Amino acid sequence: MANHDYTARIVWTGNRGQGTASYRGYDRTWNVETPGKPVIPCSNDPLLGGDSTLHSPEDMLIAALSACHMLWFLHLASDAGIVVEGYEDDPLAKGESLPSGAGRFLSATLRPRITLAPGSDPDVADQIHARIHKVCYIARSVNFPVTYDASYTVRPSP
Repeated sequence: MANHDYTARIVWTGNRGQGTASYRGYDRTWNVETPGKPVIPCSNDPLLGGDSTLHSPEDMLIAALSACHMLWFLHLASDAGIVVEGYEDDPLAKGESLPSGAGRFLSATLRPRITLAPGSDPDVADQIHARIHKVCYIARSVNFPVTYDASYTVRPSP
């Protein structure tokens, strides 16, 4: 077993000059400024008054879950001799917000659209998804159910 450290640098950018002197007097914006990586401007969920044009923590969690699943799918497909030529996902997470303002994810459905090389078997490719939750770092770390609804296109032979 190996232990790993992961870091990020979060810098609040929402001080309008008075800090948090009043609840409505500051913005819920920040940057992810991890050294050596591009800056990611962020805001809180638009349901809470955040900027809908910026990434929220909820956006980043579902994106991380989807990306981890994709990377494991590509790895396991390669091991199985399945040639993946394209992969896109539009995951859907369901959440709830309580009157107190507390919220949580209830579930997530990954919905990858996968293009396979000619002669590939979509049924064999589909069987890979069930194995991913056992190895994906992010999926193993969340406490809500994650399902998948994949679709496949097998590129015709030239």
